[in-house]
Formats: sequence, structure tokens, C-alpha cells
Amino acid sequence: MKRVFITGFALLGLLKAYAQNEQADSTAYKPKKLKVDEINLVSSYYRQNGDNSAVTGGLGTEKLTDISNAIDLRVVKYGKNNIKHNFDVEVGVDHYSSASSDKIDLNANSSASSSDIRVYPSLNYIRENEEKGRTLGIGVSSSTEYDYQSFGGNVSFSQKTKDRNGEFGVKFQAYLDQVKLLAPIELRGLPNVDDSGNASRNTFVGSLTYSQIINKNFQVMFQADLISQQGYLSLPFHRVYFTDGSVHQEKLPDSRLKIPLAARASYFLGDNVIIRGYYRFYTDDWGIQSHTADIEIPVKITSFVSVSPFYRYYTQTAAKYFKGYEMHNLQSDFYTSNYDLSKFNSSFIGLGLRLTPVNGIFGIKHLNMLEIRYGHYARSNNLNSDIVSINIRYK
Repeated sequence: MKRVFITGFALLGLLKAYAQNEQADSTAYKPKKLKVDEINLVSSYYRQNGDNSAVTGGLGTEKLTDISNAIDLRVVKYGKNNIKHNFDVEVGVDHYSSASSDKIDLNANSSASSSDIRVYPSLNYIRENEEKGRTLGIGVSSSTEYDYQSFGGNVSFSQKTKDRNGEFGVKFQAYLDQVKLLAPIELRGLPNVDDSGNASRNTFVGSLTYSQIINKNFQVMFQADLISQQGYLSLPFHRVYFTDGSVHQEKLPDSRLKIPLAARASYFLGDNVIIRGYYRFYTDDWGIQSHTADIEIPVKITSFVSVSPFYRYYTQTAAKYFKGYEMHNLQSDFYTSNYDLSKFNSSFIGLGLRLTPVNGIFGIKHLNMLEIRYGHYARSNNLNSDIVSINIRYK
């Protein structure tokens, strides 16, 4: 965990130097040149443990740690007709170690799969007509790690209602991925085993949203998504053990249709308390249905200190292709022992602390927010995890 704080404060040092050298420009209400609007630095440490690894066929360690660091830079300018141009550049780097992935080669003490680094930059542009309440957006992203490469793109449009109390939005996203076919070592070279080259996986997401201010205390938002996936949807290094003791490579259909429907609400209970609620229903053509219920209650302790306890409950049915260790038979066309596709319920509980001092964090005026969050996750099939994150905002 110490590494998280070292990285966060190293980035903090860069921001401090930037703030000291910045020329004051407090009079420019609508900058005609690009101006830094906000910088967010986020570091997190995540660890998990369990005993249902899909790499070893549904039994075995799921121990994993992940250290994540990301910087998000937002700049803005106003063009002709007071059109607002927003640019958002984010670069994230994760380093993780996974005991289960190390078992791709059962005979190795340690392999290249035991740890990896993921790099995921993105660039988004939003053109906002504040007078008409209309925005247009476009963005690109990528994610790279040892056995996976993803390229993404998105376009979006939103329009506020005449009274500005409602807003309709539509967004389309596409992800074009390449999966390296890295098979369990004992299956390599066997017939019908994918163990060389790459396979494609494409995901397309369409989203509709509508948000409404009911009154000064109550706001709601509704969202409907349609997600279509095609291509290689298995993971080539996942083992599946059949009832006869034989081992096979995970095999799943080459298409999947997902439909999530969600509602979110915020209620301002006076000046110091907000109640935020969220519910999502999900279904897909693999047989999974799930329900998510989430509540968070930010409470302002003083004018610059607030705490946010939160809790999320989740439950899902099993995919029709899932069975545990040595439960599949030779008549199965598709099979997996990945417990992410099993029947389970889970809880996620935690607390956030948010500081917004008048004189800035550590006396640096532009560092106007520091947030620390901790959460504990527990799943009914004995997977559990902890995560702590730090967010520092420059504005």
C-alpha cells in the first residue's frame, strides 16, 4: 500500500510546482485560449482472495493485488458564439500480480503471467452550446497488457429541455479487442485447442439516458443500455474439468446480448445530508439475471469536511453454461467454470472522507479537494477483497 502514497505525493509535487509557476488569470471568465480547468490524480490499492480460480478449473487461489495510478487533465476554451470546447485527457497505469494467472503453467514456480502492467490512455472532446443546452462529444481510448489489446471509440449527444430541468442523452461506444491465445500448458498442441495467434472480440454499446430535476431537493436519472458482443468471448487460459476427470479449454458462444436498465436518485435532506440511491436490473441471453441496489449518504461535518458511508448489494443467477469443478459432461456444447458466471450474491460496504479546505490542501490554493475511500467486498462463494483509493483535485 505504501507505493500508492509515494506515487500520489510524487504527482502532488508536480502540481505544486505547476501552481507556483502559473500566471494568475482570475479575470478571464470565458477563456478564448485553452485553459486548465481541472486535474485529478487518483491512486488505489486493491487486493482479493478466494478459492474458485477459473484458471485452475473452478478450484484454487484467486489471490490478486493491483496498484493503479491515473491522471485526468481537463482543459477548456470558448470559441465563436460562446461555444464551449472541453478536452479530457486521461492516462492510467495498473500493475497487478495474480497467483491464479501464474497457474497457466502448473509446473512453473513463477511465470510471465504472474504479474502484468496495463496502460490505458483516453482522449475525449465535448462541444457544448450553453445557450441551447446542447452538447456533442467524441472520444477514443485504448488498453494494453500482455495478452490483451483494446481500442475504443465513442460518440454522444445530449439536449436539455426548455426549462433546463431535464436532459436527454444518447451515446454509442465500440471496443475492438484482440485476445492473445495463451492456453494452459498441458493442452497446447492438442486438437481443437486455441493456443496460438490472436482472436478478435468486438463490443458495441448503445445508451439512452434521461435526467430530471423534480424540485430543488430531488433529482432522478434513468438509463437503458443495449450491449452486443461478438467474437472470441472465452478466455483461452481458463480450464474446465469434466466428470471423467479430463481437462478442457473453456468454450463459450461467440455472441452475447446484454440489457441493463438503471435508475438513480439524489435527495438533498437539508444543507448537510444527501441521500443517493441507485438500482439496476440486468439480463442477457446467456441466462444471467441480476439486481443491484446501492445507497450512499454524504454528510457534511463542517464546511470543508464530509463523510460518505455507502453500501451496495448485488445478486445474480448463473449462466446456463456454468458448472463447477468436474461437473461438466461430454454432451455440453459450451462450458465454463468461471465463478463470475455462477449464481451468487455480494455486498460492498465502505466509507469516504472528503476534504475541501478554503486555503487548499497542504496550503496550496488550487489543490482544493482530497478524497480517501475504503471499501470491503464479500461474495457468497468466498471471494473477498479490499480497496483503498486517494483522489487529489487541482482546480
